[in-house]
Amino acid sequence: MSRTISGKVIVITGASSGIGYATALALAPERPKLVLVARREQRLVALANEVKKAGAGALVLPLDMRNADHVKKMVHVAQEHFGDIDVLINNAAFGFYGSVENTPRDVVREIFDVNFEAPLLACQLVIPGMRARGGGHIINVSSVAGKRGFALSGIYCATKFALQGISEALRVELHGSGIDVSIINPAATRTEFGDSVRHGDVTQKFKAMGHIQSAEEVARAIVECIKNPKVEVYPYRTSRLLVWANAAAPSLVDKIIRRFFRERIRARANAST
Repeated sequence: MSRTISGKVIVITGASSGIGYATALALAPERPKLVLVARREQRLVALANEVKKAGAGALVLPLDMRNADHVKKMVHVAQEHFGDIDVLINNAAFGFYGSVENTPRDVVREIFDVNFEAPLLACQLVIPGMRARGGGHIINVSSVAGKRGFALSGIYCATKFALQGISEALRVELHGSGIDVSIINPAATRTEFGDSVRHGDVTQKFKAMGHIQSAEEVARAIVECIKNPKVEVYPYRTSRLLVWANAAAPSLVDKIIRRFFRERIRARANAST
């Protein structure tokens, strides 16, 4: 039976653009209570006005997910304002282009703070309340890059692999509690994400490879997952083939990736000479 979204308290991190923004708009007609979290307050305010017009409630929280105290504030203020959190959507993240060999330690720390530590802490903070009520839903927005490492995006991939790992563990640990844990694995998505990717020892910008889906496609998949929880969701279904191929024949996938990533690998070689 499809679950109702009306009246549910739903927290969305990274809500000021891309998948988070599109998800808030897609959820709004269902009339939930949305907690919109990101650093850019003006964008959040504009989004809040839009979702309110569609019938949703909205709370704007301009916070930085790199800061653990901000993550704690997000959960505390959301509960104080709307009550118990029904759905947590961990979406905030940023990318990085650079070789694993030469990625600075401070960059590794920062990207793990945002892409992994913040979702982990948010999960830890909402689970006790969900467990006490006998229900809730955690949705972690990962990536196909959390299933297969890609050249010159290794550190970003590592954060998504880590997010996959805790999500899988939580599913087992929370079995029988009424709390669902879902992983969303988008392929390349048309958002501002690419514009804000940081660059290390590779300064060249690259075009996304293969099919590029829209943020709205991913948002629709997230809404459907809230209504009908699934363990894993691939908004672009064909991308699941990469995961299967990598599990069955990783050396073959290595060869394919070397071929398709030749431009990036050459750019790295040129940058180091």
